[in-house]
Amino acid sequence: MKNKVILLASDQLGKGDKVLGEGVLETFFTILKQKEELPEAVFCMNSGVFTLTERSLVSLQLKDLEAKGVDVLACKTCVDYYEIEGDLVVGRISGMDHFIELASKYEILTLS
Repeated sequence: MKNKVILLASDQLGKGDKVLGEGVLETFFTILKQKEELPEAVFCMNSGVFTLTERSLVSLQLKDLEAKGVDVLACKTCVDYYEIEGDLVVGRISGMDHFIELASKYEILTLS
């Protein structure tokens, strides 16, 4: 995962049952945080910003990644659209310009 940025575009991984997708996404981040090589950043957009709130168990895994130095970012447009700025428990708000800058430096791994 070194030299990569994870683009988290949904609050679940894969299409199909929402509960299953949320569980699979949590498992992904639970395993990822145990790896020696971590991504440079996780950029959350669209419904992916919900993973940064208490409503998602993924927020616990993202807190651990953030504590290990991974930059956890929330798309400002998306946070504003869903009106959840006050609900964020991990990460910081960022703009698409920052994501474009990251994309010019690192490989993007998209989770949706």
